[in-house]
Amino acid sequence: MQNRRSFLQQTPAFLGLLMSIPVLAKKAAKKTILLRSSWQTVNIGDIGHTPGVLSLLEKYLPDAEVRLWPSDVGSGVKEMLTKRFPNVPIVKTPDEVKQAFVDCDFLLHGSGPSLVAGADVDRWRKETGKPYGIYGITFSVSHTTENPTILSPASALNVDILSKAKFVFFRDTVSMAVAKANGVTCPIMEFGPDGAFAVDLHNDQLAKDFLKEHGLEDGKFLCVLARQRFTPYWEIPAKKRAFEEPKNARNEQMREHDIAPLREAIIAVVRQTPMKILIVPEDETQVKLGKTMLYDPLPNDVKANVVWRDRYWLTDEAVSTYLRSAGLFGLEMHSPIMSVGNGIPAIVCRFAEQTSKGYMWRDIGLGDWLFDMDNEQEIPGIVPAVLAMAKNPKAAKAKIKKAQKFVQQRQRDTMAVLKKALIG
Repeated sequence: MQNRRSFLQQTPAFLGLLMSIPVLAKKAAKKTILLRSSWQTVNIGDIGHTPGVLSLLEKYLPDAEVRLWPSDVGSGVKEMLTKRFPNVPIVKTPDEVKQAFVDCDFLLHGSGPSLVAGADVDRWRKETGKPYGIYGITFSVSHTTENPTILSPASALNVDILSKAKFVFFRDTVSMAVAKANGVTCPIMEFGPDGAFAVDLHNDQLAKDFLKEHGLEDGKFLCVLARQRFTPYWEIPAKKRAFEEPKNARNEQMREHDIAPLREAIIAVVRQTPMKILIVPEDETQVKLGKTMLYDPLPNDVKANVVWRDRYWLTDEAVSTYLRSAGLFGLEMHSPIMSVGNGIPAIVCRFAEQTSKGYMWRDIGLGDWLFDMDNEQEIPGIVPAVLAMAKNPKAAKAKIKKAQKFVQQRQRDTMAVLKKALIG
């Protein structure tokens, strides 16, 4: 008993002595993650990548410190993120980035349509020699014009960056197959859900006020989104993009082909069910598109039960609105992602210009709610699928819960991999 008492009395002093040794003290210090994300603010999906990954880090790595290195957090996005994540510093200036390279232990490249910040990841590994990982991207490659079998310099660099990462999580398995076929040799390459599945931002008051103003009741309306083959960034003044005739021509060629089935679904839902319809945008250009291509051509009897949202919104209000809907359908990807992540049914229509990201619906078990607009045989299935979702909301929610459960398990698994890589 005396020996035990002496040991307990001496233990605090002994631990203090150990912690005074620099190497051991450093190991006990919190690990710091630098999240490279937030690509643009004109699309609520691109906004959603960041809060999704931040919420996962908060949940599964609560002892880690996180800093955000964004490309763009303007237009109210910074304030929205700071409100939800007040303890996450935002690194913007060159001096802040330089200091982050010194302080942070691990660089995490967030979700996106590609290895968006590949040059920054390359800089990190060259300047720090510290580990990094890639979380939830779509991946494709291009080849040289002289020899179609040889990767372009940019693609070859990306292959090297991915190969030397601690892990790469692809948000669709088609991307993972492309990576493997083109020589990526990272030891951990797996399907990892887009970060936006974990978005938990809310602005309930804005959502409630809008729905009340337009006579939309919780659980009694569906949301719908239209889009074009290429986002016409030249229509957004802040982007300062030159007009692109080839892309505009493709949009004009396919606009009616792609959007007409959505109008047919709106008409069917309004005429055959008690549900109303809310036309919403995922990016700024879709506000006008929703009116000209979805709302204006509708028969008058249908218009009476359709609401067109006449302004762009931020991710928090969008999520709060989707949560009050009975489901969502359309030609976009991230509104469905955020809906499913929050247990709301969502049907996705995709085409080649959107890359392979739409195939993630197959990866999470929702293949029968994925329609390829480039496959004429699949298009007739859109209206029946939307109608079934509208007529039987309980069955639709039960279906989505299975996908949500799968996504959540993958989120746990991927965060465990990150935790192991962070600890080293």
